[in-house]
Amino acid sequence: MSTITLVTGANQGIGLATAMRLAKDHAHHVIIASRNAEAGAKAAESLQAEGHKAFSVQLDLTSQSSIQSAATTIKDEFGRLDVLVNNAGVLLDGKDPNKSFHDLLTETFTTNVVGTADLTEAMIPLLRLSPLPRLIFVSSRMGSLHQATVRDTPFFAIDYKVYDASKAATNMLALNYARILEDVGARVNVVCPGLVSTNLTGYTQWGTSTEVGAQRIVELATAGKDGPTATFSDSNGEIAW
Repeated sequence: MSTITLVTGANQGIGLATAMRLAKDHAHHVIIASRNAEAGAKAAESLQAEGHKAFSVQLDLTSQSSIQSAATTIKDEFGRLDVLVNNAGVLLDGKDPNKSFHDLLTETFTTNVVGTADLTEAMIPLLRLSPLPRLIFVSSRMGSLHQATVRDTPFFAIDYKVYDASKAATNMLALNYARILEDVGARVNVVCPGLVSTNLTGYTQWGTSTEVGAQRIVELATAGKDGPTATFSDSNGEIAW
């Protein structure tokens, strides 16, 4: 029986690298969730052409109807969900000087927090049907309350307060879902992929590859029933909340 895995924002970047690793190295039946339906279908078709199991759904985290439609499609097609990787997100701080602070807050939290929570809620009934539910929230050490007090951290003086706050909220969501799904033995964890060269980071020259960024996500998406839960980590180990 294949492991059914939904990865959001999986048509590019860390999401695509995660989906590819899970399909190719672990034989997961990956569901490529993408706001751009054509891009998601193309990614799924590429995996299928290599003999791997892949499916695609259109998913816009800012749209409740899109989220519900994706949930219905997955229920009808697969009947359950084993792994949910909440990867999709935005980093808008400092990118548009004409954007008001209110709009920056609203747009960031709508995707990173509200959309992520809405999707997770929609997938809870399907995760409960899995013999081993695994739920991963892709966050950032920039959302660590402890790290925000460490003055010599590289990003301490950079104004990313909206993104940071959204990821701190994501971390709290994860801990609540670890509690909510404890009765079915779910493994719920938060992962920081590190600084990765992707569209979200403006393809920074200081970032690692998407394959490196996906490493810890893949480890937790393939963890067994004795795997960790309610943790915040990167590939180097645990991160203080």
